[in-house]
Parts: sequence; C-alpha cells; structure tokens
Amino acid sequence: MASPSSSSTAIAVEALTPNAASRGTLIPSLPDDLAAVILASIPYSHQSRLRATARSWRAFLAPRALLPLRRSLRLPCRHVLALFPADPAITPPCLFDPATAAWALLPPLPCSPYLYGLSNFVPVALGHHLYVLGGSQFDARSYPLGHPIASAAVHRLDLTAPPTLSWDHLPDMLFPRGSFACAPLRPSDGGNNDEGTIIVAGGGSRHTMFPSVGSRMSSVECYCVRSGEWRIWTGLPRDRAGSVGFLVRREAGEEDEFWVMGGYGDYRTLAGVVPADVYYKDAMVLGLRSGKWKEVEAMWEEGERRKLGAVVALDGEDGQTKEIFMLDTNDIFRYDFVLNRWIKESSLRKKIPGSSSCSFVAMNGELYVLTTAIQSPDISDHRRMPKKRSTLEIQIYNPEKKRWRFMTTNPPFNQTIDFKTAITCTIRL
Repeated sequence: MASPSSSSTAIAVEALTPNAASRGTLIPSLPDDLAAVILASIPYSHQSRLRATARSWRAFLAPRALLPLRRSLRLPCRHVLALFPADPAITPPCLFDPATAAWALLPPLPCSPYLYGLSNFVPVALGHHLYVLGGSQFDARSYPLGHPIASAAVHRLDLTAPPTLSWDHLPDMLFPRGSFACAPLRPSDGGNNDEGTIIVAGGGSRHTMFPSVGSRMSSVECYCVRSGEWRIWTGLPRDRAGSVGFLVRREAGEEDEFWVMGGYGDYRTLAGVVPADVYYKDAMVLGLRSGKWKEVEAMWEEGERRKLGAVVALDGEDGQTKEIFMLDTNDIFRYDFVLNRWIKESSLRKKIPGSSSCSFVAMNGELYVLTTAIQSPDISDHRRMPKKRSTLEIQIYNPEKKRWRFMTTNPPFNQTIDFKTAITCTIRL
C-alpha cells in the first residue's frame, strides 16, 4: 500500500507533467515519484545544464514548476550566493552554491552608452527575484566629466523564468542613492514571498574611486512589488550613508522593526584640508506599525573600535532574522540585543592581512568569510593573460556547533576579485 507522502508526490508529479507519457519517464526503471525526489534535489546551479538531457527532464526542471514541487515535498531551502565582482553591466554576476561548490553565470545588466562604472549599488533578494538598486556611477553627458552621480535605477531578475534569463527595468526610486541600508519585507501572513516590499534608507552619491567625497541623505522609501510603486516613508532623523539594514520580526502582538546600523553622516577635516568621515556608533530602529524612529545608544565604548565592521543577519529555518554577527578585522562578534553590545564569538583560523580584502556572508545557518587566494604571478611574459582561474578561500563558521571548516573554489572568470568593491547578497531558493 502506498504511503500518503508517496501518493502526494505522485499526484504532484502528474500535475506538473500532464503529458508525461508522451515525454517519456524521468529515469528508466524508477517510478516517477522516486525520480521526482531525486531530480528535485539537484542544485540550482546544475539544472540549466541537465535540462538538455531529455524532453521529460526539460519539462520537469522548469523552475516555475520545480520550485512549487520542492515546497510540496518539503525539501529544505538552500541559500546561494550572488556575487557581483564589478560593474554588472560589464562583468556578469554569478551564483555560487556552497553545498556543491558549483557556479552559474547570470546575464549582465542592460548596458547604457552613457553610464559606466556602477558601484555601491545594493542587491537584494525577495522570493525568487534578485533586485539591483541604485548605486553611484559616471555619466558621459554630465559636467564636469569624471564626477560620480547617484543612480535611481532598479532592475529585477526572475530566477524562475525559462532560459535565457534577462533583467527587467522597474520604476526608478524617488531619490537617487547608493551605499544605503536596505531590507526585504516578506509577507508576515506566510503568503507569496515574491509579493513583499523593499525598504531603503539613507545613502548618498559616494563612488569607490573617490572614497572620501560624496553626498549624504536621510530619506526613506519603500517599493511595493504588487503595485510596482515607490512610496515615501518617515525619514531618518539625520543623514546616514554606508549603513546596513535588516528586519527583526517580533513575537505576536509586538511591532516588527527595521534596523539601520552604523554608517557615516557628518565629516570633519584633518589639518583643515583633508575630509574625514564621522562614523556612527549607534543604530536607528523604525517601527513598521507606528512608522516612528527610535535611537539605540552607542554599541561600543570610546576607543574600542573606529567604525562598525561587516554586519550580516543570520536567518532561521523560517527565513526570519535569528541573530546578528559582525566581522571586525579577524574577529567575529555576536550582537546582544539586551545589552546593546558586541560580544566576541570567535576568531578566524587563518588571519587576513591588513592589505587584503574579504567578504562576510551568512548562509544556511553558517558564516562565510571569502578571500582571494594569493597566486604567484608569471613574470616570464607580462603581456599574457593569466590562464588559471582565480581561487577563492572560504572560512566557514557554524555558530551552533562552534566549529570551523574550510573550502576553496574557482569562480568562472580569470580576474582577481577585489572584495573592497565587489558586492554580494544571498538568495533563498
């Protein structure tokens, strides 16, 4: 007698492929319900290559049909990493699956004949859509030349669309901005995760080529996916750029909050000439129900550190923020909401030199520290391009087990990744 789970799987497969008989079986000598579980477990980065295996596989591995089947089978959600090595209109972004160490290239952003050098943009994932918001760039039509300006452009990539993927241009933000705090607000009632909102706060026009200049702003706006419109929200009390944002879900009856940590606002001059940023030690919290901001006092003592390090939010199994971690030089700290202090959690097993850059990411209940391995250059002929692909070294820390592990991987391009300008975000599939 078939179990209820196997019968529900068979029903899901039949609903998915109503003409399965004409397309053939999924895997010969295996029942379709068992073959469906096997194929549904294939990582996203491998699916595009395997669709050409058979006509039945092409129909089964279509993302719009496969992802609902994964949910019906209650297969665990995986985080994949979206990496933007440089201007996404020139260098295509890519996806990295840490479970299989597999890479998949994404299409580049639409290219403009006038705009170039996009940096300090913010990628964010909402459901199965990847958004690229704002940034700072150069415009060949502006004067003076070589002066960066903020961008208000918004692009979206549907990862469940059939090949080939392409970016859609959405309505621009009301205010151009880069280096801002951003967070996706998913429906709290458990509805469609693709139909949420995206909130952005603060920002400015700073470009990575000019790290000591640029404007600041305090405006806050929100994008509603269903209506496709941007709306003004209550602005920050002070100008703030270069900050990080995340959503904190509270218990039933309490107000959910949007946190904005760190960043810089005002500046002072050294010797009356050189501008230097004044970094914030506090955080601002927006109540999503009341629409009011409240200030969280300084999170560290004077002299403890100059500015906030790289901050990530570790999600739980339900996709909601569970804990907040910070990478400061070679140490990882955990944020204590009660004490309003950063408590040391662990230290990197392989120290990062002061001149090197790294990226700090939270995925699948673990913390990832990505660095580019130093390769010995071939000085026999400086005109030749390197034949070997660059190597990424990843140190992975599990906060629950208090254990470290290591892995290396080769991205699908030859250029060295500078994590001072590269941008990352995670997508939950």
